[in-house]
Amino acid sequence: MAKFKLDETDHQILDMLIENTRTPFTDIAKKLLISAGTVHVRVKKMEEAGIIIGSSLTLDYKKLGYAFIAYVGVFLKNTSQTKFVLERINEIPFVTVAHVTTGKFNVFCKIRAKNTQHAKDIIFQLDDIEGVYRTETMISLEESINDKKRLMHSIFQEM
Repeated sequence: MAKFKLDETDHQILDMLIENTRTPFTDIAKKLLISAGTVHVRVKKMEEAGIIIGSSLTLDYKKLGYAFIAYVGVFLKNTSQTKFVLERINEIPFVTVAHVTTGKFNVFCKIRAKNTQHAKDIIFQLDDIEGVYRTETMISLEESINDKKRLMHSIFQEM
């Protein structure tokens, strides 16, 4: 499969959509001095090429009462249990991200909780999963960087 070529207009469209996925194509078109139809066609091509996959919504978890973030490294008794453990982790709604990793942990999770007591309950749920040997937790004091645009701009510069 050939590599999809993005031009500067595609970059600008993606830049605006990363900022706000609900930006109307007409607004993007006005800013870029092109037609809304052109924006629509370019977005459609990027979707068909798999560069744009769906769209996402960003929630303010603090306002929803879930400001506590922790990262939990999970050690497994046997790596053959990875799939089973991930299926059990997926049943815990407060685990928002889970990665199978190399190095110190077999699985690395991000959890969101209401407070330390709630986080403790979630961590105990992880500990109780059959196949989990132990866990190691790091509390996030602050999410200092969460910027999709910086990576996108670096990728564009390489193209």
